[in-house]
Amino acid sequence: MARHDDQPSLFGEEPASTAGDATLPAAVRKNQPLAARMRPRCLAEISGQEHILKPGNLLPQLITTNRFGSLLFYGPPGCGKTSIAEVIARETKSRFVRVNAVMSNVAELREILSAARRKPDAGTILFIDELHRFNKSQQDLLLPDVEEGNVRLIGATTHNPGFYVNPPLLSRSHLFRLEPLPTAAVAGVLRAALLDVERGLGERGHTAEDKVLTDLAVLCDGDLRRALNALEVIALSLPEKAPITAGELELFARERRIRYDADEDEHYDTISAFIKSCRGSDPDAAMYWLAKMLAGGEDPRFIARRLVILASEDVGLADPQALPLAVAAHHACDFIGLPEAELTLAHATLYIATAPKSNSATLALAEAHRALKEQPVQPVPITMRDKGGQASKRMGHGKGYRYAHDYPENISGEAYLEKPLQLYTPKTAGWEAKIAERLARWQGLRAKVVGSGPVKS
Repeated sequence: MARHDDQPSLFGEEPASTAGDATLPAAVRKNQPLAARMRPRCLAEISGQEHILKPGNLLPQLITTNRFGSLLFYGPPGCGKTSIAEVIARETKSRFVRVNAVMSNVAELREILSAARRKPDAGTILFIDELHRFNKSQQDLLLPDVEEGNVRLIGATTHNPGFYVNPPLLSRSHLFRLEPLPTAAVAGVLRAALLDVERGLGERGHTAEDKVLTDLAVLCDGDLRRALNALEVIALSLPEKAPITAGELELFARERRIRYDADEDEHYDTISAFIKSCRGSDPDAAMYWLAKMLAGGEDPRFIARRLVILASEDVGLADPQALPLAVAAHHACDFIGLPEAELTLAHATLYIATAPKSNSATLALAEAHRALKEQPVQPVPITMRDKGGQASKRMGHGKGYRYAHDYPENISGEAYLEKPLQLYTPKTAGWEAKIAERLARWQGLRAKVVGSGPVKS
């Protein structure tokens, strides 16, 4: 829902944010979570994201000149998307309306956009959190007012905008990718929160060694909001002035959750890293990404299916045992289940990652498809055609066929295509090296027996 507040504000009838605002009564601020109280109040207070916020870069210039249109911030949770939006509103003294896409609807959007049209001088910034949750109709509703400049849209999303934001809206926006915050940046904010008497935990008098704060930052995977909330929980569980030590982190570390959203960006990015690690023959990386997926709750059958595909696509004939082993792993996941199936997946992952690799089957299939698409479709040679039935025999189907078993090594010299094609090129890795040798030998035999040997009618 849109945020509405009766308090007067520098930013118009609706404040840029109540989070961390020093103008709020002290009792209100203290009731907010630490992460909300510690939100940056200006661009200089934002930690990390130097790749877009460094002085001289595009975004700071747009904010300084207040000459920007719509902005899209794409990045993981807790990396600063909302904080940057609120800072932009403060520094440009804009009217700020915040909407959460999960709870909003078309009627509310129409009301907000209508109000913005009635206040053209207010410079309304419409901040939509979790923009990817809006459907196509809701996103299309924004377009006319974005194009006319009635609102300046700032969208925040944890999902790839290329998949979830309508192309017309995406093309009218500056896209900025935010990264998980570096460990040092998170630890620095945690230190500031411990010392800040006004907004942070300074009144409680806690101390912590740098290593403890660094370890907490590492456990939070670049998610500053999560790190601040964890620090607050730990601090409030201790008496005032008590030091925060490694012992206090143990419980949090035990309950640590890996950031992994099934069927969303983390799902696709992690399985991509897993596949590429197996293909690139790095068993250590493959096991790491496997463990991340399992810790994040990925369906083990999904991983097993990918291993079956890898066995044919990337191992192929270099190790023919990879495919039956991967298929067996897939069956095992079905009837064993977790957690024991983790061992089966580890077994299959290590086998495929350490196996010799060949994509010759993939390339041969692609070449066959290309030949069918780009060249005339070849008829089946008459010697290859089925000769069952009197009509087929009268037409000569199968006449002159050379029966392979009548020739050494089954090489009869028969032409199985009217126009010969070379679609399969064997690699020289693993078992396929023997196939390459065999095919070369057969090519010589085929040349010798063409036009000779018994003829089958």
